[in-house]
Amino acid sequence: MRAVKMAPAGGLARGAWVPLAVLALLAPAALALTERYPALSLLQQERHRQRHGPAEEWAEQYSAECDSSFLLFHESDCDIGGSSSCESMLSLNTEKILSQAKLLAEQKRFPFATDNDNTNEELAIAYVLFGNGLYDEAIQHFSTMLQEEPELVSAIYGRGIAYGKKGLHDMKNAELALFELSRVISLEPDHPEVLEQRAEILSALGRISEALSDFTKAIQLQPSATLYWHRGTLYFISEDYATAHEDFQRSLELNKNQPIAMLYKGLTFFHRGLLKEAIESFKEALKQKADFIDAYKSLGQAYRELGNFDAATENFQKALLLNQNHVQTLQLKGMMLYHHGSLDEALKNFKRCLQLEPYNEVCQYMKGLSHVAMGQFYEGIKAQTKVMLNDPLPGQKASPEYLKVKYLREYSRYLHAHLDTPLTEYNTDIDLPGNFKDHWAKNLPFLIENYEEQPGLQPHIKDVLFQNFESYKPDVQELICVADHLGSMMQYETPGFLPNKRIHRAMGLATLEVMQAVQRTWANSKVRMNGKTRLMQWRDMFDIAVKWRRIADPDQPVLWLDQMPARSLSRGFNNHINLIRGQVINMRYLEYFEKILHFIKDRILVYHGANNPKGLLEVREALEKVHKVEDLLPIMKFNSKTRDGFTVNTKVPSLKDQGKEYDGFTITITGDKVGNILFSVETQTTEERTQLYHAEIDALYKDLTAKGKILILSAELGEVDAVCNLILSLVYYFYNLMPLSRGSSVIAYSVIMGALMASGKEVSGKIPKGKASIKISKSISSLVDFEAMTAPGSEAFSKIARSWMNLKSISPSYKSLPSVSETFPTLRTMIEVLNTDSSHCLKKTIVAV
Repeated sequence: MRAVKMAPAGGLARGAWVPLAVLALLAPAALALTERYPALSLLQQERHRQRHGPAEEWAEQYSAECDSSFLLFHESDCDIGGSSSCESMLSLNTEKILSQAKLLAEQKRFPFATDNDNTNEELAIAYVLFGNGLYDEAIQHFSTMLQEEPELVSAIYGRGIAYGKKGLHDMKNAELALFELSRVISLEPDHPEVLEQRAEILSALGRISEALSDFTKAIQLQPSATLYWHRGTLYFISEDYATAHEDFQRSLELNKNQPIAMLYKGLTFFHRGLLKEAIESFKEALKQKADFIDAYKSLGQAYRELGNFDAATENFQKALLLNQNHVQTLQLKGMMLYHHGSLDEALKNFKRCLQLEPYNEVCQYMKGLSHVAMGQFYEGIKAQTKVMLNDPLPGQKASPEYLKVKYLREYSRYLHAHLDTPLTEYNTDIDLPGNFKDHWAKNLPFLIENYEEQPGLQPHIKDVLFQNFESYKPDVQELICVADHLGSMMQYETPGFLPNKRIHRAMGLATLEVMQAVQRTWANSKVRMNGKTRLMQWRDMFDIAVKWRRIADPDQPVLWLDQMPARSLSRGFNNHINLIRGQVINMRYLEYFEKILHFIKDRILVYHGANNPKGLLEVREALEKVHKVEDLLPIMKFNSKTRDGFTVNTKVPSLKDQGKEYDGFTITITGDKVGNILFSVETQTTEERTQLYHAEIDALYKDLTAKGKILILSAELGEVDAVCNLILSLVYYFYNLMPLSRGSSVIAYSVIMGALMASGKEVSGKIPKGKASIKISKSISSLVDFEAMTAPGSEAFSKIARSWMNLKSISPSYKSLPSVSETFPTLRTMIEVLNTDSSHCLKKTIVAV
């Protein structure tokens, strides 16, 4: 075999070669640039986007920096875009090619230069052809040389990168490139650059484990910031965020000034729910690169996930100041504005997004949704139809927007048809077909047998027009402002919950309507519900809140689960929440992990006491070392039945039948190692379970109604306290039943506030940002539904809730407010009041504040 050697320091330095995947996918003119893409090529980026969907595109792959290219042909007259001038390069510029080749050979500025000057000149000619875009000619030249010297490493290598340059989208080229690079590695195994280049092709083809193996071997040969960065990128797209973080950290230790690596370090924190750490990394990236658009975008998204609207807006705006046409930022900002209740502003961003990228499904879907939420059904359904027409290609996974859009279109048509029908005369849960509701709530593909579509838009029903705040009478203006205030009292002050002023107003109005309806019921008045006049039942009270929650955001199916088809209920309808999936932590519930962990440890002791008494002492000692969920994995090995995981069921004690218990929620832990854990909670709504809870709630509501009627006649302190406890107990069982497909938490809390106001008590304290919880010394943020679900009983929940509600006597001015149900009797009037500007309320004196 011919002796070969690497180019000297003045030629090609290690780590400076152009990666093959880059040569294959970047425009040829980029050979002269000093910036290149990472191991995750453009092809791999597209695969990642298809896998995770447009909603997560803000975490897409970014370009990485390198020092130099090994082929810098600035003097070429050829347009390397494949023009005719390139095709006649040999005949027109033979002299120039030979001149460039001679210079290249003299300086040995190509990989695996030999000690033979004649051989180097021949090799240099092939590399010049390659550099000028004549890949077939270069391959032919390398092949001719290999016929004479089959193990000429530089020719093998050159032919491999030429195959790659022809295009990895052609599997034949990809396989030939891999074959040639593998030959180089077998002949010259100690060159990390070649391993790196083979890894880049493997990653572009989706062969991630093989690519990781190559990067690891390259790192073992010669660690570098670039190699750690490349390997970290592959771990990142494999969702192994902890290992990816380690590699990005090592890369930064070797080269601190890497804003892109710092950004990716932040993204590994973000995807694990460690938002504060992510924010610090994004800020550090901006210190290194002040005009880093993607860092501002990522910072904005992190603040949005924290629920900090102002900080998120500021950073999205900074990204758009740097590039007003940055589609991903427009998309993310628009989505944040929608979920903040600022629909007009959201629409502006979605429309701009679609001007720049007409086939962006996320922006098209959100545009349609925003229009429908505002009552602009014609524009909304037009946008929805465009999404429906964008059928996925054969073998391509449909986007979440494509899967949801037909449900939204059908529901939009239903809403439009009922815009002017009195709300008391129909029932959405009864009207919508059972299979439609079941599929929609479960987010299943729209494959419903014998489904009859909703009627199309009817021309005589006009869209909802904008109502100025000043157009409402003064007492209605006061009603709106009070509703805004009450709704803001329901905001969770914990990461993951973005304030939504539209939801605030809707649920504030729901609270007032519940108050007025309960007061009428206690005064022996009947209500008009579902086309009938009768005494109000507990479900009617919750239905008031349900109708407001539905119309505030039509994207979410807020449906009663017991109204689903019998077949669905017999199988059990699960409300499922992932607390930890793999390495992804649900930030919303992070503060409850410790409380749930205490409960699990107690149940494990009970289980082993009954099934493994001999090993109980060993289990107890092991549990004393358990401080986080991952620490439970070794405990699972103590018993063969729990080796692969276990479930723990909570119990809810009955008030109606002392000593009886109902099934609460189920905690599931599975996994075999850290980073491969599923930690989740779910409630299973079966017909039997629902009937048991309904009987409990019926009894409490009957007692509440009786005591409420007494309270109307005699407002003694003891009666008021008894009524308050009954309200909280009733809602305690509602929370544990989880009878709705979405929105149970805010719906239940608005009922609490409204019913308490009917009893003469007003909630003046906000849901706490931090408080001391039972058995936990640390300060935590409170989620009312989880407080109910983790409380040992209704009395304990009442005590916890009253500790922050700070109940006080209701202001007499509430009595003068107009009737909510009479002021807003139709969907049209409900949408109008949700659309109207609320800034005027800031200047008004709000009652009861």
